[in-house]
Amino acid sequence: MLQDITLGQFFPGNSILHRLDPRTKIILLFVLMILIFVAKGAAAYALLTCATVFLVLVSKVPPLTVLKSLKPLMWIILFTLVIHFFSHDGKVLAEIWIFKITDEGVRFGAVISLRLILLIILSSLLTFTTSPLQLTDATEKLLAPLSKFGVPSHELAMMMTIALRFIPTLIEETDKIIKAQKSRGVDFETGNLLVRLKMFVPILVPLFLSSFRRADDLAMAMEARCYRGGAGRTHMKQLKFGRADFFAMAFVILIGAAIGFLRYES
Repeated sequence: MLQDITLGQFFPGNSILHRLDPRTKIILLFVLMILIFVAKGAAAYALLTCATVFLVLVSKVPPLTVLKSLKPLMWIILFTLVIHFFSHDGKVLAEIWIFKITDEGVRFGAVISLRLILLIILSSLLTFTTSPLQLTDATEKLLAPLSKFGVPSHELAMMMTIALRFIPTLIEETDKIIKAQKSRGVDFETGNLLVRLKMFVPILVPLFLSSFRRADDLAMAMEARCYRGGAGRTHMKQLKFGRADFFAMAFVILIGAAIGFLRYES
């Protein structure tokens, strides 16, 4: 299960999405997220689904790798789908004991579940096609205007990116600790809920110690390289918008215009 968590992982490549300016990808991700919630009707969601599939193919990230990002949250998606079946009025399609499945419930459940799936896939594509260093530089540039109001944009971008970068590392560390504890005879699968929670103490303690050790090593490495925050720092690679970025913006604008038209017509 832990190996299925792909958040924060970077998939090296040379696709069009990999070559886009990271600022473009972050901005367009937020625009697409807004469009997902603004969309109305089957045609609009079909358009967004096709656009998402197109982006997955263009990214050249294996589709199975992208779909793997859904697996850790599949139970949440299924729970959201089922809970909507019984929570809306409408034409009754089936009755289970005191619960009634309605056509409106099925429709709303399908829409909300599809929204979650599209959000997860698009967010995963951002981390799959953007290295942690690029994410740091892009976030710092986007937050730069806030520095005039005393907001430490560089430090915020650094903290966010370090946290995202260390998610796969901590997942791998947790998996190793679980395997080590199982080899010592610890059983995580039997007993009631309270017993199972107690069994996680041998995992959490070494995981916290390992995390603190890694944080200390990282701080020492940054100090050894004379890191002193964002003041006066320069960048070896400057971020520049290229022709592909403007094509990507035009692509999303066309999708937004089409969704707006479909929403108006409906």
